[in-house]
Amino acid sequence: MPQDPLSHHLTTMAYNNAWANHRLLAACARLDPAEFVAPRSGFFPSIRATLNHILAVDCFYVDAFEREARDEPPHPRIAEFFDVPEPCDNCQAVQAAQRAVDAKLIAYCQTLNDASLSRVVTILRPSGAQHETRTRLLAHVFEHQIHHRGQVHAMLSSTAVPPPQLDEFFCTMDAPLRRQDFAEMGLSEADIWT
Repeated sequence: MPQDPLSHHLTTMAYNNAWANHRLLAACARLDPAEFVAPRSGFFPSIRATLNHILAVDCFYVDAFEREARDEPPHPRIAEFFDVPEPCDNCQAVQAAQRAVDAKLIAYCQTLNDASLSRVVTILRPSGAQHETRTRLLAHVFEHQIHHRGQVHAMLSSTAVPPPQLDEFFCTMDAPLRRQDFAEMGLSEADIWT
């Protein structure tokens, strides 16, 4: 049965997100602890701080998506996701937590079809309730992740660990370049593209 094109694209974006996080965090895991926490130029002051921010925001939005899917009200206290600025003090902790939230985002996207994308997700903000369609909020989440991963990628340039290639996901010709990552993640090309 053919898949709905937009919802399938959003699912591939969730897979791309998980793959890019896997590849970036594998590079960061090779840093010595001092490099992981060293002050760097970026929106957040270190690789650790930036990765923790990506994780916290992902948890925040995935919670909102899951609540909407279950027809539950929005989270009553969003500050809980940000009360501890850097909950993971090492890269291995970030890797485990990010892998878990990435799996939840993929699972959520796999439930979507194009007819359901106009459903509204509500988030309670300090200024009031925010109402966004699934399509807009997912697009926002993916853009947020790409933005901050790019900052970590740039920060890695000034360390002993070279930044990994993160743009080899969508093209068929690049499949051999991601084969090892997919094996480590337990994925296959067929999982994503068919």
